[in-house]
This record gives sequence, structure tokens and C-alpha cells, in this order.
Amino acid sequence: METLQFGTVENSEFVEGTFDFWFNPQEDHIRSPFPEYIRPQLKILSTEKFFLWSNNLNPKAKDEVNDEIIAEKFEELIFETAIELVRTEDEKITINYPFLPRIGDQIYDNNNEESIVIDRNIAKTGDTSFLEVKLRTLDTEIVWETQFELPL
Repeated sequence: METLQFGTVENSEFVEGTFDFWFNPQEDHIRSPFPEYIRPQLKILSTEKFFLWSNNLNPKAKDEVNDEIIAEKFEELIFETAIELVRTEDEKITINYPFLPRIGDQIYDNNNEESIVIDRNIAKTGDTSFLEVKLRTLDTEIVWETQFELPL
């Protein structure tokens, strides 16, 4: 891995492609976990952190770093930086678990009744964490709860 120059990093196809992927809907199943209001600052700060990380690798590590490691590290820095920029706990949940239901999402229960997510929080039982979700059925206005076990 050659030394990166900051002026080229933030405008590289790799960087722009990564932000494009995470900022724009992808095939109707990947939604951006990043609120609009943090995106400009997120791009700047995470790119700066990536630049510093890449240029502070020792020579042996630079020889061992491949494209997959680079991509994973950059995404890791984007998500870590985003957590520092958002304002609410719910936004932090979305960033930490971007593929799980969000407030406002519509979900069908076992009886094929449509409900909307009205609240959610993280709960822990022993070593296991759960996303607790509160929903309201659209037809009957009944409020009910469910939970999803979270990955480690």
C-alpha cells in the first residue's frame, strides 16, 4: 500500500463510491443509516481519520493490507464517526444496526396485520442484547411489543 495523499483520498472513486453506497438507497433493501444533517461533516471527518490511519501504518502492516481490509477499515471509521455526530439514542441505534426496523417502519405480524414502529430501545439480559420494538396496529390502534436478538 502506497502512502495516501489527503488531497487525493477524499475525492477518490473508492471514497465517493463508499459514501454513495451508504448515503443512497440500494435496491430497496439497504437504507442509509446516516441522517442528512451529519453527512457533510461525516464525509470530512471520516476521510481525515482514514487518511491518518493509512499513513500511520507501520511498513510491515502496509505490505499486508489489501483492498478488503482497507474497505472494512474505512466503513468502520465512517460508522464510528457517525455515532459521535448524531443527536439521539434512536439515531445511534440506526447506525449500530442499520438493517433492523426503524421508527415509522411498517411491519406485518403473524396474522398479516400491518403495524407501524412507534418506539424502540436496546435492552440487555445477561450477555444478550435485544432491540425492543413497540408497534401500533394500523387498523385497531392496539399497541404491542416484540424484540429482536442483536448480533454481538
